[in-house]
Amino acid sequence: MKENVIISVSSVSGTRHFHVGKWVRHVLRGFGYLILTAILVTAGVIYYLVHEVDFAKLKQKQLEHQSMSLNEEVLSLKELKDNLQGDLLEREERMQTVSDRLGDLEKVLGVDDSDEALETRLDVAAITSSVRKVMLSQIPSGAPVKEGRISSGYGKRVHPVTGVVKFHRGQDFAVNIGTPIYAPADGVVEVTRPSNQDSGNYLRIQHSFGFTSSYSHMSKFSTKMGDFVHKGDLIGYSGNTGLTSGPHLHYEIRFVGRSLDPKPFVDWGLNDFDTIFTKIRGVRWESLVSMVEQRVSAQLQLSSQKVVQLQGTLK
Repeated sequence: MKENVIISVSSVSGTRHFHVGKWVRHVLRGFGYLILTAILVTAGVIYYLVHEVDFAKLKQKQLEHQSMSLNEEVLSLKELKDNLQGDLLEREERMQTVSDRLGDLEKVLGVDDSDEALETRLDVAAITSSVRKVMLSQIPSGAPVKEGRISSGYGKRVHPVTGVVKFHRGQDFAVNIGTPIYAPADGVVEVTRPSNQDSGNYLRIQHSFGFTSSYSHMSKFSTKMGDFVHKGDLIGYSGNTGLTSGPHLHYEIRFVGRSLDPKPFVDWGLNDFDTIFTKIRGVRWESLVSMVEQRVSAQLQLSSQKVVQLQGTLK
């Protein structure tokens, strides 16, 4: 017997009967399976998408957290950059100030190394200034008395007491009795000789590099033979002892026993340091300056090594 399905549809017009065959049932059943499969696939896709959305939200939160951390790090780095730039600008300003002051010092020293590196310029300035400091402190420079008027210079003259034309080997300062006399350079007191004849009370200082300075007609000594004195130390007082026509200080400078004109030494200073090289003949200044430069360079290098060693010890 054939399997038939009859579908009846009733209406006002009457009842109609439809016969559904076997192949139609298969089609309908297949279509139902297809719809069911589509529903299951759709549910799976929806589940997968929901899972992916949750995962994406989790990743988004992680990225937001990383972004916040990176923003904080960027702000920290920016602050560090600003601080470093500020420090750099401050250092550049200091370097410029040092360079400007070094330029002023180079003008005073008569050194023109503006095209060299700052470190080289500092080394040259340090050596040059140290050389001048050494020479001005160890070779007589400046006046031995303050505000003393020069009453007689170096050279031939008529002696004010004897009336004889004689070479005057020093420079006279017209000062009152008791005027303080100061050492014009470092040295050792070689002679203190009390007398009422000729040079009167006489004092001589042995300085470095073969130079000596002497003082005549003094009223009183403040040092004794063998004393070491520094530039500017009080060594005695002016007077009117010996063969004089009035109170004054007779001041002499000698190099290896030969007298030199004291005036260039009295006028000698840092601002006109090189003038003495042309005004005073008979002294091998180039050799002397070279020797002092070598000594100063060695001392500066030794000092730098000591600083490095000290810094290493402190670390």
